[in-house]
Amino acid sequence: MVRFDKDQIRCYYITMFGRLINGLIDIVYPKKCLACKNKITALSVDNLICSACWEEIERNVPPFCYSCGRHLGKENLTKSICSACLKKKLHFNRAFSPCIYTGIIKDLIHEFKYNNKDYLGPPLSRLMIDFIKEYNLPMQYIDLIVPIPLHKTRLRQREFNQAEVLSKYIAKEFQKDLSNEVLRRSRPTKTQTELELKERLLNVKDSFTVTEQDKIKDKNILLVDDVLTTGATSSEAALALKKAGANIVFVLTLAN
Repeated sequence: MVRFDKDQIRCYYITMFGRLINGLIDIVYPKKCLACKNKITALSVDNLICSACWEEIERNVPPFCYSCGRHLGKENLTKSICSACLKKKLHFNRAFSPCIYTGIIKDLIHEFKYNNKDYLGPPLSRLMIDFIKEYNLPMQYIDLIVPIPLHKTRLRQREFNQAEVLSKYIAKEFQKDLSNEVLRRSRPTKTQTELELKERLLNVKDSFTVTEQDKIKDKNILLVDDVLTTGATSSEAALALKKAGANIVFVLTLAN
């Protein structure tokens, strides 16, 4: 006859009570999809996003711009680089993104960044991980993963760095070293979404500092962020890393 001690019995009842409470909460306050706000059914992604919304996320597909990683339209196919990148100098070697910044993914990123939903990290990072595997991104040559840092003032406001959350899951999946300390924001900047291209470039100029050069010297770095728009932020971060001795700097964002 199997005997259970008091601690085992207590844990059992605590677990059962917790499940009962969670069940009652789901009945009174049914979980809703973070994108469409409809009730979550059995078919969902991590019980956070309904399967319909997940399928609606617009994926970034080849051919890709060799610089920013966006899908190349017919007018650019012979150049391997988009017209926007031809007009500017970006300091990273190449950027990649699994999604196009519109619709469902735009809504989810907004929830993730601005509404304290850091628990969206697993499904959102999965999009990036699946993209890496599908298109055979050269992770074998990456020495270090570095999330784009937030300035300490903005970090206090948001309470977490969304780029760091995504980076942790990617680093774990591919067994890569991760550092959120080698690169820091040396001064606060305005939100890039409010600015034009020239203003964006000036806004982030000299805003990144490398704190530990020995950790990045001659290393291949993967910079991670949530969105790449003009590429100004990622480019400036890459420039700081290269000035400090980094070899190749790739950029991976959730959307572009």
